[in-house]
Amino acid sequence: MMKAIKKQQGMSLVELMVAMLISLFLTAGLFTMFSMSSSNVTTTSQFNQLQENGRIALAIMERDLSQLGFMGDITGTDFIIGTNTTMSSTAVTADCVGAGLNNASFPNAQPAHFRRLWGYEQGVSADSLACVSPNSGTDVIQIKRLIGPPATAPLTSSRYYASTTSNEIIFFDGSATPPTLLNSRVWEFQHHVYFIRDDGSTPVLRRRTLSINNGMNNEEQLVEGIENMRIMYGFDNDGDGTADSYMPAQNVTTLMWDNELFQRLVALRVFLLVRASEEDNSYKNDNKYSLGDKTIGPLNDKYRRKVVSSTIILENPILINL
Repeated sequence: MMKAIKKQQGMSLVELMVAMLISLFLTAGLFTMFSMSSSNVTTTSQFNQLQENGRIALAIMERDLSQLGFMGDITGTDFIIGTNTTMSSTAVTADCVGAGLNNASFPNAQPAHFRRLWGYEQGVSADSLACVSPNSGTDVIQIKRLIGPPATAPLTSSRYYASTTSNEIIFFDGSATPPTLLNSRVWEFQHHVYFIRDDGSTPVLRRRTLSINNGMNNEEQLVEGIENMRIMYGFDNDGDGTADSYMPAQNVTTLMWDNELFQRLVALRVFLLVRASEEDNSYKNDNKYSLGDKTIGPLNDKYRRKVVSSTIILENPILINL
């Protein structure tokens, strides 16, 4: 007796189409979840990058600017060549000379205050430093100070130093024998200029530093993604040691830079606009950003940005109460 043969039946056309439709919905859902997850990762990564780059840039500048004008034991005294100041150091061959009669790396013999601090906005202020080429509309700040702790032998031959007492200072080369001054201490001298210039399409916070071999041609790339910098200068108008007003560099007069009036510079406000290193095609930046007294944007591009800021109290305000 022969057994009946059962026919193998496949999916009907309708069932196949239903299965394909379900698969399509599942695939679309998975793709959407993946896309959202990828976008969230990009967003989180860029926000972290903005925060970290801003933090690092402020930390570098705060540490330096807070000690602005520190001149060892003679801090707070103006430098007068031939009276309390002696130049035994090699001349700076590629200097960054700012505005004012006495604003090179080292004091000169002109009867004018030696400026330990000066700044300007590129393309806006009347004066500028010829040694740097910052991005237009960004601030530049120039500072001079001694670096602690006191230096000990052997000194670095490519660096400048100063031997100080409470009433005298001698600048000299690190390759030379330190001057003999009773009860003196030796410190490294530094001249810094902070500014912003692009590296390709990436804005970079940069710093010029002083050395004997290369003058002020030494340039450091400090932090990428710093797109703009704004410095507000805080002046004490009533002698209580607290800033009563903050103003941009172009509003600071010659007398105020030299502190020849009653106003005293006691603080700085630093604003940095930090930009992501890469574009995000899913994002359009139509925001406005406030940097102290000025507003930037909307830029209508695909870069994320963040403003970070800090108020820096000067540790040596008496220096500029001359």
